[in-house]
Amino acid sequence: MPRALLALEDGSVFFGEGFGFPCEVSGEVVFNTGMVGYPESLTDPSYRGQILVQTYPLIGNYGVPSKSITDPWGIPLHFESDRIQVSGYVVHFLSREPHHWAMEKTLDEWLYEERIPGIAGVDTRRLTKKLRIKGTMLGILKVDEEITEEDVKDVLARVGEVEDPNKRNLVAEVTVKEPIVYGDGRHTVVVVDCGVKYGIIRNLLKRGLRVVRVPYDYPLDKILDLEPSGVVLSNGPGDPKMCRETIKTAEGLLEMDLPVLGICLGNQILALAAGADTYKLKFGHRGQNHPCKDVLTGRCVITSQNHGFAVDLESLKETDFKLWYIHLNDWTVEGIRHRKKPIMAVQFHPEASPGPYEAEVIFDEFVGWVKHAEV
Repeated sequence: MPRALLALEDGSVFFGEGFGFPCEVSGEVVFNTGMVGYPESLTDPSYRGQILVQTYPLIGNYGVPSKSITDPWGIPLHFESDRIQVSGYVVHFLSREPHHWAMEKTLDEWLYEERIPGIAGVDTRRLTKKLRIKGTMLGILKVDEEITEEDVKDVLARVGEVEDPNKRNLVAEVTVKEPIVYGDGRHTVVVVDCGVKYGIIRNLLKRGLRVVRVPYDYPLDKILDLEPSGVVLSNGPGDPKMCRETIKTAEGLLEMDLPVLGICLGNQILALAAGADTYKLKFGHRGQNHPCKDVLTGRCVITSQNHGFAVDLESLKETDFKLWYIHLNDWTVEGIRHRKKPIMAVQFHPEASPGPYEAEVIFDEFVGWVKHAEV
């Protein structure tokens, strides 16, 4: 069995068994508290540049399903993009003999095929506590046939020099290159792809819309040439302030009366476009059971989340947005709503995938706006 180590920038080292592809990667080490849905999480573009830690102790027990299992529009049902997006994977116990009727391969085989390294046998609860106390840290994950004492010294000597992936334009790495059209509904919605999950596209399609997915830097005039009845600013990885082209597009959208929905990174981009500010969270929100309260109705929803940045609440006061949702664990902004126009955004993932589906009502309201909009 290949050996593996995970080194953090504070000098901590975790040893374990290697799986997946034997290589060395670096990235931001983050944790997810979800119990299920590892195929969806691993393919979520919002994890670009990150080494993902699963706090749930048993991973891989139902294997990896076939991409040939699709929804009515031909989109793979159990994946959120066309490839694994994480840089590396950290688990406590890896199931090497999984069983499920839809399984095509093991998690180990899948990671190997996509050249992603993994480490098993790590006390992920202890690692998560460290990340909660000190915050997310940069790290190096190394998988090899043998890990020597010299290897450990070498990795520790270099871990302090790891590039912070949030300082590069991660969105440019995950967006589409050319527009893609889905469905044939009467109303068209343009999705500005900052790293959109298939679940978002699926939720729009099943509500009868035609979806045009465009690159993150697609100019506003070209978006308007598509004659959309609404625009969605999608989720995606990294620091929202790196998305300068998308922020410029959002500034133009705020001057119009077109329905707009922002999701996760899209929420932050709309806030920045309006003149508000964003900041990096200590360890982010990544899981499937985060409680968020609608401050306008008092209703609480349990949400799926994956983000490391948030909108600054105080900075919203100088904009045309008001607070809509708030996180009940740490009181951070989880949704904003324009005071006059059909523009709203949420920090959580209403499409889930994985996670609870009760927040899908966000799509219902947005689609209601879209179907009554004048093109």
